[in-house]
Amino acid sequence: MNNHLDSTSLQQIESWLVAPRETEHLEFKEAKAQYSTEKILRYCVALANEGGGKLVLGVTDKPPRQVVGSNAFANPADIQGKILHSLGFRVDVEEVAHPSGRVVVFHIPPRPAGRPYHYEGAYLMRSGEEVVPMTEDRLRQVFSEGQPDWLTRSALAGVSADDVVALLDTQSYFDLMKLPYPTSRDGVIEKLITEGLIERGQGDWTITNMGAILFAKKLSEFPAAIARKAARVVLYDGVNKTKTKGERLGVRGYAAGFSGLLEYVHTSAPQNKYLEEVVREEVKMFPLQALRELIANALIHQDFEVAGASVMVEMYSDRVEISNPGRPPIEVDRFIDEYVSRNERLAGLMRRLGICEEKGSGVDKVVSLAEMYQLPAPDFRVSELRTIAVLFVHQGFAQMSRPDRTRACYQHCCLRYISNQRMTNQSLRERFGLPESKTATASQIIAQTKDKQLIKPDETESQSTGTPATSPTGPDQTECLNANTRPRPTLGKFL
Repeated sequence: MNNHLDSTSLQQIESWLVAPRETEHLEFKEAKAQYSTEKILRYCVALANEGGGKLVLGVTDKPPRQVVGSNAFANPADIQGKILHSLGFRVDVEEVAHPSGRVVVFHIPPRPAGRPYHYEGAYLMRSGEEVVPMTEDRLRQVFSEGQPDWLTRSALAGVSADDVVALLDTQSYFDLMKLPYPTSRDGVIEKLITEGLIERGQGDWTITNMGAILFAKKLSEFPAAIARKAARVVLYDGVNKTKTKGERLGVRGYAAGFSGLLEYVHTSAPQNKYLEEVVREEVKMFPLQALRELIANALIHQDFEVAGASVMVEMYSDRVEISNPGRPPIEVDRFIDEYVSRNERLAGLMRRLGICEEKGSGVDKVVSLAEMYQLPAPDFRVSELRTIAVLFVHQGFAQMSRPDRTRACYQHCCLRYISNQRMTNQSLRERFGLPESKTATASQIIAQTKDKQLIKPDETESQSTGTPATSPTGPDQTECLNANTRPRPTLGKFL
């Protein structure tokens, strides 16, 4: 037993066995006979980079977990020494005599702030059950730890109070807040200070990055780090980038210029001929509120540390793509029911300014509006450096591809769940505009979505009533899963 730490109790191991899943700080491996030293070193680096944790050998990694015992690393002091020699940081290794077999626990400390660990030159993190190189986005976050938040840094220092009012659209701030404009310049300055838009200096003022990026009258009057964050709209003639028919670069800060940006994008969209025939009036293809939410989200959740990159709105004849620099902090399949903001201070102020909705409601609204306008389900994608949201123009059900239908079924199920309702065959048919005679078609889409592990049978109700489980092709109940097939709460019932 290692004397440099509190020993792991049998009760602690039992609590790990019933944990809902492997967490960011726990990793289980059977390792009945042996385990690779190289894998140990890689896991130590990955877990340390994620804030530290415990690697437990001799326990099955799939629930319900069981202690199976491990003969790996018979001499804990030996592997402990190898880790220190190879990685340069100490990992305490402990063996626990469990009634069901020997358990080996590696107690991995967190890395220092701003300093990621590496193994043979590779900065590592976990992805599912694999250890992979850190993404550029994640590495940048680690290296920036301990530095001032981008939004609080200085955009322009040493300016006078007159310069502040000349450079920032203070009128827009008070209009958006629905506040009367102060009768004195000092009143304006004091309000900007409370919002963190400017800071007091030695007889002068500093405009913060947040102040400039939100309320600049002209972004071009600020340093390149700000000017290059201007939102850009590109209109293409066709379904690819071959021919450009229009382009506009944002001039004002995000808050001051948001209404103008939104109006330009919305008026540039094609007409929705399908809805025009139904409501007998001109209707734009992309709902204004959906565009509003997606553009606001892109502005708020971008990674400002990515130099020279900005929010992009690219409109094609069959879709509009809205993208922002940086990979999302959560998986795209969880956009509907979870909320994590990369820039919480910015998000909070944008909400109070009325530019975006309350936490977590934006994507739900976008998906709901796509259903209302009978559009294909929005698609959320992640590239190496950007997060992309795609809205498609109207397509009849017959023209939708299988992925379109599967994605729509998954999102519809999620929407019903967050509304505390059940997804039924009927509700899915209504989402697609299908008659009752197409019940079998809806069931087929359900089965295909289940096969993709996006939904699965939920037998909670049938177990409580004693009714038998339903068949895979016609599940009575479903629940959403994320891309790694980790279960969520019950979502809906199919009839």
